[in-house]
Amino acid sequence: MNMSNNGKRSVGVKEIARRANVSIGTVDRVLHNRGGVSEKTKEKIIAVIKELNYQPNILARRLASGRTIHLFTLIPAVSDETDYWDVPLQGIIQAENEIKLYDVKVSKFFFDMNDRKSFVERYQQILQEEQIDGVLLAPAFIEEAIAFTNVCQQRNIPFVFINSDIPNQKSLCYFGPDLFYSGYSVAHLVRYLTSENDKILVMNISKDVASDHHILRKEEGFRKYFIEKQISQTIITKNLTQTDYDSVKAGLDEVLQQYPDIRLVFVTNSRVSLVAQYFESKGKGNILLVGYDFITRNIEYLNKEIIDFLICEKPQEQAYRGVKALYHYIMFEENIEKDFYMPIDIIHKGNQKFYRN
Repeated sequence: MNMSNNGKRSVGVKEIARRANVSIGTVDRVLHNRGGVSEKTKEKIIAVIKELNYQPNILARRLASGRTIHLFTLIPAVSDETDYWDVPLQGIIQAENEIKLYDVKVSKFFFDMNDRKSFVERYQQILQEEQIDGVLLAPAFIEEAIAFTNVCQQRNIPFVFINSDIPNQKSLCYFGPDLFYSGYSVAHLVRYLTSENDKILVMNISKDVASDHHILRKEEGFRKYFIEKQISQTIITKNLTQTDYDSVKAGLDEVLQQYPDIRLVFVTNSRVSLVAQYFESKGKGNILLVGYDFITRNIEYLNKEIIDFLICEKPQEQAYRGVKALYHYIMFEENIEKDFYMPIDIIHKGNQKFYRN
């Protein structure tokens, strides 16, 4: 005997047909809106469906249709500067392996994090596909991501954001950190590590700092904490739009010469390893270093105690949940929670060996 979640006997098309005194084929036509049924008979069948609280087996119906669901992902490629994006990729692959048996295909596209043009080229390739059932996207370039998702909205293609959100873009859902409170939480940590007389350096290392919503929102939250707590601590911002090591080295030389008494450096993304490399070669002194992301190079510097704390937001889970949300929405017509914020984890040398991304 089949039982539903509330313990009642599950109801099938055969039982509906018996109670409505019609054929199974007639019930099937009503369920699938195929017409050919009188209004009176249709009303009788619908009444029985409501009375029995009938829930069709959507999965079986999808599989019987023989139609493959085609999902697309668009995230940055792994680069020499950071292997961060290999972690979300593993989440995509994990989800893909779980759902491919149900006639779901996942096509993966990658763009250069430092090149807007490559992002546009990749999303245009996706839009040329004949069948697009859903898209998972890391919206690194805001204007271009808006242009892409506007087309998705026009075509009724559901899309999911990971890593960074774009407000008011009508995404199916967002999986990632609350960027503002991520920065705010770092400030709370920093408050315990420094005194009011200490200077703090915030480093934004990105090719396009001015439009990088991900890091700017973190800095906004970081600074808001000190304003709310009425702490008049000196916070200096250094924006570096050249992301190679030599450029980071030159930028740090300049700012540390101007402010030799900086007590703590906060790097707003995974490129904290570039700053750690600088301190390894120059000597760190009593400067504390805080940055983002539990990736190989960062962990190495964490274990050397050059990086003091890493802020981690489970990027593999973001991508895994994003793909699965698209699958459940398309396959089962499930309502999806609009915002699913990742925990903000603080990792140091003492607890890093127990952490999983």
